[in-house]
Amino acid sequence: MLVKGEMESNVTEPESFMDILQDMDPTWITTVLLVPCVIVLTAGFFYLYGVVIGLLSKTSVRNKVVVITDALSGLGRECAGVFHKGGARLILCGKSWEKLEEFADDLANASDPTVTFPPKLVLLDFGDMDSMPDVITEILECYGCLDVLILNSSMKVKAPAQSVSLEMDKLLMDNNYFGPATLAKGVLPSMISRRTGHLLLISSIQGKLAVPFRTTYAASKHAVQAFFDCLRAEVEEYGISVSTINHTFISPSSAENTEAASSRSVWSLLYSKKPLGVSPDEAAAEIVKTLHNKKKEVVMAPSLPKVAIYARSFFPNVFFAVMAAGVNNAAACENM
Repeated sequence: MLVKGEMESNVTEPESFMDILQDMDPTWITTVLLVPCVIVLTAGFFYLYGVVIGLLSKTSVRNKVVVITDALSGLGRECAGVFHKGGARLILCGKSWEKLEEFADDLANASDPTVTFPPKLVLLDFGDMDSMPDVITEILECYGCLDVLILNSSMKVKAPAQSVSLEMDKLLMDNNYFGPATLAKGVLPSMISRRTGHLLLISSIQGKLAVPFRTTYAASKHAVQAFFDCLRAEVEEYGISVSTINHTFISPSSAENTEAASSRSVWSLLYSKKPLGVSPDEAAAEIVKTLHNKKKEVVMAPSLPKVAIYARSFFPNVFFAVMAAGVNNAAACENM
């Protein structure tokens, strides 16, 4: 019994949390209790800030006349859905009248007609430059004016430079440069007379840098980027905003962005839709935000393409060497 009593006397009860706090330095107690509270409050602030900005962004297009080119593309449909629910007066442009009508019916059926406007439709094909004067007139006649022009159209070609015909070169320049520039110039007089408006170009990161086998595509994107960069300064005095959004690639869905980067050559990561693509909902959210805060330029890309942009400016020889190495690596893989 004596042994048992001695054993029991040696057993100590674990200290409670309050006992531990009492033994700690007051400074440490304050730190332990305060840091989690600060983290939670900060996270809550940023969450609420994001919610408020999102609501303000969506309501910022209410009753605004918004033109969307290539409205039948994945990004065009996503933007149209967001703006339609936000109460914008949409003018949807596309190449197929039947598909435009079907899409407009889908938008109308999925929304409350008391708070939305039925979209107006305009046939638009940048490949047919002769039709542009009539298209511009038709767009302006829809509501008599417009507040936002979203230039979403794009045409892509991947091929060695020597294999691309002059006809293809011209077609790409019409779709990616001459078409958007002509439409923008056509609606500018209306915006200038009202001293308000927003031109938003959805472009590619290849308006900032060029990668192999995209010669004409990159040239057209550089041209349209330069056009809107110049235009921004010209129309600022009239209260007109010009924004450009440069993305890597618009993927069909966020699920597309799962392929490992290690399976591709270095230079292919600069434009590949996997794993660097942007989903339509992500791009649409950025477009809405850009229209609200009137940001002049947005680059939607991971770190590698952004580093490439700076490398092209500050270390051009390094950039060119990496591009050349990528071409040699791709050729070696094809010959294996």
